[in-house]
Amino acid sequence: MNRTVRRSTLAVLAAAALALTGCAGAVESAPSPSATAEKSGVGGELTVYAAASLSGAFDAIGEAFTAENPDVRFTPVYDGSSTLVTQILEGAPADVFASADEANMDKAADVAVDPTLFASNTLVIAVPAGNPGGVEALADLADVTTVLCAPEVPCGAASAKLLSAAGVTVDAASLEQNVTAVLTKVAASEADAGLVYATDVIGRDDVEVIVPEGADEVVNHYPIAALSDAPNSEAADAFVVFVLSDAGQKILADFGFGAP
Repeated sequence: MNRTVRRSTLAVLAAAALALTGCAGAVESAPSPSATAEKSGVGGELTVYAAASLSGAFDAIGEAFTAENPDVRFTPVYDGSSTLVTQILEGAPADVFASADEANMDKAADVAVDPTLFASNTLVIAVPAGNPGGVEALADLADVTTVLCAPEVPCGAASAKLLSAAGVTVDAASLEQNVTAVLTKVAASEADAGLVYATDVIGRDDVEVIVPEGADEVVNHYPIAALSDAPNSEAADAFVVFVLSDAGQKILADFGFGAP
């Protein structure tokens, strides 16, 4: 489909599903998912490349989307946003890209169709159950075994900003390529602490959480876009609209994500 036509089509659909005001936009009344499905008639394979922190929420969104569009086969690929955008630019057959920050979406500017913010997230300190390192604040991360996301990954860039603002220097035991890897090491007691997203620790009993001072000032805003060379452009556009709809936004909120 011609990219200009797709931009116009997606803009019309998105306008019907969501009105965003700045970075703290509010979701307005949108057509029900079933109504969208009846109009779209989409089907086929839908491959969504999404930040690792979105895995739980997007699994649920994918389930809801395919319930309304039963002819669609939803295939998510989760990893660090920087890894995903590299794969996309190298020609990976993705239909949609959902990044954990705007910087990595900017790298895909030539192929991303009208990126739109759809969620936000903040950082917390995760420690193993029982907090064996006695961590109480960001400053303690300099004195215990700490794992962080690599700086090119959205959670790593946010971690660096948070630590810098607090005047804390951490010699990380490892730098991971996605936030899931950080949390996995902390939960397994391979580290005394790690910085992860608030959404990653919801419902976990193998880690404890400390909300660090200044976390509310370091907010990651998540953009989503269908891709101009998407193998399944119709399903890609419909999925983006679903994420922006009331139904999609409710699922994201249930998983702890904030407004865009």
